[in-house]
Amino acid sequence: MLEIATQAPDFTLPQGDGTDVTLSALKGSAVVLFFYPRDDTPGCTKESIAFSEGLEAFEAAGAKVFGISKDSVASHVKFATKRDLTVPLLSDEHGTVCEDYGVWKEKNMYGKKYMGIERTTYLIDANGDVAMVWPKVKVPGHADVVLAAVQAL
Repeated sequence: MLEIATQAPDFTLPQGDGTDVTLSALKGSAVVLFFYPRDDTPGCTKESIAFSEGLEAFEAAGAKVFGISKDSVASHVKFATKRDLTVPLLSDEHGTVCEDYGVWKEKNMYGKKYMGIERTTYLIDANGDVAMVWPKVKVPGHADVVLAAVQAL
């Protein structure tokens, strides 16, 4: 997990429209990164829909919002199309960004241990520093809490 007030690790990841997103190129704007485990699962769907529904409010507050998982670009495109998502989804297939941001963790479900993405959201300020971190996110109401934090920057 990254510490508040530290520089957010730079990255370049592909998105569904065929272009790449580079974090350092977004300096001057706040950036919300929500890391989620898997496309088209119940919690991830609800979270992605909530951020999509609030996208205009985030943009009005001067923030860019991106969802990140280890799913492929093709999977993201299928998920976004199926669920009418407007929030850009970035593919971290190699898991480098997930590791850099400390969200690739050992998880435990029904006594079985495995590695996966811990649902986490980062708010990065206009200077590229970590302003807020929400680990182990519970989806209901989360996008609203993040929007309030963006508006308070």
